[in-house]
Amino acid sequence: MLFRSRLMTFVFPLLAGAALNVAPALAQETAPAADVSQASQAAPKFQTIASADSPGKVLHVDVMLSGDGNLSYQITRNGHTVIAPSRLGLILANVPKLDRYFALETADVSAHDDTWEQPWGERRFTRNHYNELRVNVVQKTWDDRKMTVVFRMYDDGLGFRYEFPDQPQLHKLQIMDELTEFAVADKATAWWDVAGEWNREEYLYQKTPLDEVSEAQTPMTLKTDKGLYISFHEAALVDYAAMWLRRVDGQRLKTRLAPSAMGAPVVRDAPFPTPWRTLQITDSAAALYNGSDLILNLNEPNKLGDVSWVKPYKYVGIWWGMHLNTWTWEAGPRHGATTTNTKAYIDFAAKNGFRGVLVEGWNKGWEDWFGKGYNFSFTESYPDFDLPAISAYGLKKGVHLVGHNETSGNIANYEPQMEAGFKQYEKYGVDSVKTGYVADAGGARVKAPDGSIRYAWNDSQEMVRHYLLNVTTAAKYHIAIDTHEPIKDTGLRRTYPNWVSREGQRGMEYNAWGDPQNPAEHEANLVFTRMLSGPMDFTPGILSLQGQGRPIASTQAKQLALYVVLYSPIQMAADLPENYAKYPKPFQFIKDVPTDWEQSIALNGEPGDFATIVRKDKASEDWYLGAVTDETERSVDVPLTFLEPGRSYTAQIYRDGPNAGMTGDARFDIVIEDKTVTAADTLKVRMAPGGGEAIRFKALGKSKARK
Repeated sequence: MLFRSRLMTFVFPLLAGAALNVAPALAQETAPAADVSQASQAAPKFQTIASADSPGKVLHVDVMLSGDGNLSYQITRNGHTVIAPSRLGLILANVPKLDRYFALETADVSAHDDTWEQPWGERRFTRNHYNELRVNVVQKTWDDRKMTVVFRMYDDGLGFRYEFPDQPQLHKLQIMDELTEFAVADKATAWWDVAGEWNREEYLYQKTPLDEVSEAQTPMTLKTDKGLYISFHEAALVDYAAMWLRRVDGQRLKTRLAPSAMGAPVVRDAPFPTPWRTLQITDSAAALYNGSDLILNLNEPNKLGDVSWVKPYKYVGIWWGMHLNTWTWEAGPRHGATTTNTKAYIDFAAKNGFRGVLVEGWNKGWEDWFGKGYNFSFTESYPDFDLPAISAYGLKKGVHLVGHNETSGNIANYEPQMEAGFKQYEKYGVDSVKTGYVADAGGARVKAPDGSIRYAWNDSQEMVRHYLLNVTTAAKYHIAIDTHEPIKDTGLRRTYPNWVSREGQRGMEYNAWGDPQNPAEHEANLVFTRMLSGPMDFTPGILSLQGQGRPIASTQAKQLALYVVLYSPIQMAADLPENYAKYPKPFQFIKDVPTDWEQSIALNGEPGDFATIVRKDKASEDWYLGAVTDETERSVDVPLTFLEPGRSYTAQIYRDGPNAGMTGDARFDIVIEDKTVTAADTLKVRMAPGGGEAIRFKALGKSKARK
């Protein structure tokens, strides 16, 4: 339900050097905190021209103008400044920048509260409850150019964006960069990975003081010395360059737009809105994960209509063998994607209840592919792979092929073939496709409007357009997309629910050959950073704990826990079938755990240290728990209050054994046991160094409350 009220309508003519005419009730004057100001300049004075609270009055935003007409905002939480006055505006290439000389035209506040149902997700129902502030400003000095800044205020976060009306004096915008700032008021520690480097988003997270950050990808998570947690990200990234965060000085962060191969990072005709710049602000790390689904809620509702054809599932695949270097993607004596191998995987999937079999390396062109992709065909199979026969064989057993389109970032070669490839997949019953874009950052090959080839960043405006084109084209053929080497998740799965998962950080393959491997803290970092943006196809479940000639620093119990801790509606059982045959008892949890959830709750955790998450199966009354730790042995008490009161459950526990650890044979020390529990019980979860725990709470009949 939507309620609107005209709370504020003020018009302040503002010329260069003129005094700001402000009504007494709005004459709030605020100076930024000393540690976030530019040391070389006097701190500007701002006057509030519009403000709004979140529904529960937890968060408050003030929008302000300086004497020169510079536009800024500040955020407080329960009266305490979280974001000190921070600049707003944009730098344009073709006309003067959208900065200075702003005057307020109108400001409107409205309230919104509804609940919508996800077709698949971490939770079935999502409440969208916010107050919206729309601030309309004009640059009278520059031909009365107009712009709107919109804030949506939730109790645990906010999003804001710029909107540009269609106006002859500013119809085409060539945006060189944003002036958007985030001046963090309290001293903070940051968990971040670097932006603008060659390996795209696949860098390990660093933990540093915020004032030591250089240029960061988002999501980036902070903890202030006041105990507040803040996550910076963006939502609804459509036809725009991705946002990086550059630390300017002290604790002041500034937006930087991913570069373009064509000139200005963003070129668009008005009217259009920018993506939302988002801040989740909570008093615990767990609350960041349990929040208002901010990123999803800031996206538009489903545009695809009936999406019952999008199926959450688990899959196996011809994949890990290539990362172990026992198979090859290209044809030859060690070729993995053969008819014989694929039928064997289909048999294994059918026997163990997996819906899908991923096959990489089935199509022609892999002989010289890394970062090139000139020779890829997306319709022609290698001679030893019979797509029609294999797909028919699988469908008779209830197993679907998961298609694979590796592009090497060469979308100039891929896009002309993309629709034909999806048509062929649809013809043979392939209803989901994993796409890949393995190329160095700045190496994506795109076609310019004049037909020439340019080389682009994977999160440039050109590539942002491509990823969405890929998803919407696939939807025409009822195909779901799992993107690897992707643009980061910004919640577009709400609008296009066939965008089921993506990579976008270091996955399991780095444990096979990465230098360095993923450290033990990696997954606990992901929960409170990367996973705040959306699903990740991490490809867990390596029970052999063996990479390419080297061990994986994990316990078997942790491998199981990852199916609950790291959410994706599609989950791979990534190890080789012969390894699952070697460890049938822990493999049972991988067979049992679902991928679609009624509810998800982070019980506790700290970035890079540990995390405990429980999820309720959408298709049953069962709950599942996953807990992971870093290199430190850890015990946490878990009250089972999330279970239904008055009902008994069999807790099927997969835990680190008494001698478990992250090295040698200790990695395989696992205890599997059953206990009968109720919501009144508390379990102690002990995790070995590099370990974890996984539990299935299998619902039994109603029981009497214990005395």
